[in-house]
Amino acid sequence: MSFNALDLPDYILRTVEELCYSQPTAIQEQAIPLINERKDVIAEAQTGTGKTAAYALPIIKHLNELPDKKKKVSVLSVTVVPTRELAIQVAAAFKSYSKHSPKKLKMISLIGGESIEDQVRGLRMGIDIVIATPGRLLELIRRTEIRLVELETLVLDEADKMLDLGFNDELMALLEKLPKTRQNLLFSATFPQKVLTLSEKFLTEPIHISIERDQLTVDSVTQRVIEVNKENRRPLLQKLIEDEKSWDQIMVFVASKKAARNLAVKLTKAGITSVGFHGDLDQEQRFMALKQFKSNKAKVLVATDIAARGIDIEKLSCVVNYDLPRSPLDYVHRVGRTGRAGESGIAISFIDHDTQAHFKLIEKRSNIQLEREQVEGFELTGEATPKPSAKAPVKGKRKSKKDKLREQQTKKED
Repeated sequence: MSFNALDLPDYILRTVEELCYSQPTAIQEQAIPLINERKDVIAEAQTGTGKTAAYALPIIKHLNELPDKKKKVSVLSVTVVPTRELAIQVAAAFKSYSKHSPKKLKMISLIGGESIEDQVRGLRMGIDIVIATPGRLLELIRRTEIRLVELETLVLDEADKMLDLGFNDELMALLEKLPKTRQNLLFSATFPQKVLTLSEKFLTEPIHISIERDQLTVDSVTQRVIEVNKENRRPLLQKLIEDEKSWDQIMVFVASKKAARNLAVKLTKAGITSVGFHGDLDQEQRFMALKQFKSNKAKVLVATDIAARGIDIEKLSCVVNYDLPRSPLDYVHRVGRTGRAGESGIAISFIDHDTQAHFKLIEKRSNIQLEREQVEGFELTGEATPKPSAKAPVKGKRKSKKDKLREQQTKKED
């Protein structure tokens, strides 16, 4: 199927052609006609499936077909996302997709970590499309700085992630503030019970779209597993980067903020310019880190899982799981950072004796089976760390200061 078959206007087809989108992805092919018909939609779609375009293109089409707003400050479309990075990315996508729009649609990202007063000024100038994180959006609603009476479409993107991050109360409070007549679109990578419960609160006769996991296998990504002792991971990573001259940009995933900071510093000292990307950075620092990486001033972005979703790096050469992700779903999101838009990519995972079983679980849940490799000079040695016994010896109870003073007093009296 081509985009021409999706009932999209010429100005959107022109944009799609300029972006070199040859044909719609599975989620776009199924979602766009339903959204065009103003249906409520539940879409199960993961990173790398083109879900932003799946809802943004028909929203832009609909907003262009509407009569002029009754009030300049009314918002017509709201997309709620879990992270600041994803909000910025989605806002950029809307801007790109509306490049040739007959109406000059105005959009804004409302996120924490940036001046709320600047955002208020932007809203007062008149905004059509809002992309926001839940907390900042609610704050502006409470301050009556955002007008939603003419709202046409609400999108919850990555609803599962928002609920995992503890935004359930914020989402419920937000839904109570919205006009009842509107289109609702819910996109989520998974649909655990809490997401289904949320969907029942605000969707009306929704149509469910599910992209099967086998459709999510990225054919353009070569997945490798290398066995290496934990203490040899950094030297091995340095060797791989130095040997693979075709790797222009590498995203390395680690388990903690401290590990992201430390590894970025050590790689840079070794002559491989690297920047850390993690939750301790404020919005400006995150923006600068991404800017360095995207402009090739840094070859490596060392990141925690805040970068697993919502950050789009064009032509990302390689993803390295320096530390394995906690869940198979996070593995899919990490690997989905590379091999995008028809480009080829590579994803490498480091494992040792202690993480063998966890990676087998990832393989099982992701429906993959990969050969184990070893690199000469970095072969895996030793054996798994013994697990602690179930019953640890009970240590003697530590004496309190009162007990010690009492004992001293007794000795003096004796």
